[in-house]
Amino acid sequence: MPALLRPALTAFGVACLLSAASLASSGAAFAQAKQQAAPAQQTVPAPQAAPAQAPALKQIALTDKQLEGVLAAQKDMDAITEKLPENAAPDQKVIGQLDGVARKHGFASFDDYNNVVDNISLVIGGFDSATKKYVGPEAVIRAQIAQLQADKKMPAKDKKEALDELNEALKTPAPAVENKANIDLVAKYYDKLIAALGDEEN
Repeated sequence: MPALLRPALTAFGVACLLSAASLASSGAAFAQAKQQAAPAQQTVPAPQAAPAQAPALKQIALTDKQLEGVLAAQKDMDAITEKLPENAAPDQKVIGQLDGVARKHGFASFDDYNNVVDNISLVIGGFDSATKKYVGPEAVIRAQIAQLQADKKMPAKDKKEALDELNEALKTPAPAVENKANIDLVAKYYDKLIAALGDEEN
């Protein structure tokens, strides 16, 4: 998928990108597509952006139907976004296609779909990929820092950059999950979500 459409979640997104089983999802990546089409609609800042530059994620109570819709829509969403040139801003035609796919799979619009994916990503960013249990994004980041520090094969420069990003992520924590039932719901679909949305990070 084009780099422009990579995820723009919160600082925990950086940690998720470094975790093989995380969900810095292609669906969440659509936040940037949406941002390009309507900058005022950006839901959460990219890790390198100042936290105050964008409104907070609109948290919602997720439903089985929404998660199933995201899973069903992913193949069609990927088919559209994979055709976009690297670093190209999506035009209104592409946004229209994404809207169409979202509606086909039960969402009111692309924005509605994207908000659901952002909420899924917020929750899954706090899952330990080994145990598949929710531990919170800070615990995930700290575990990734420990894992990186123990890695003897990674080039020193790459390791330093990754550790800097993770330490920065700790300074700008993800918002707390407001709808605790979302944790259990995402856990129920965890493997399917990782398979559908986490492919390109693996």
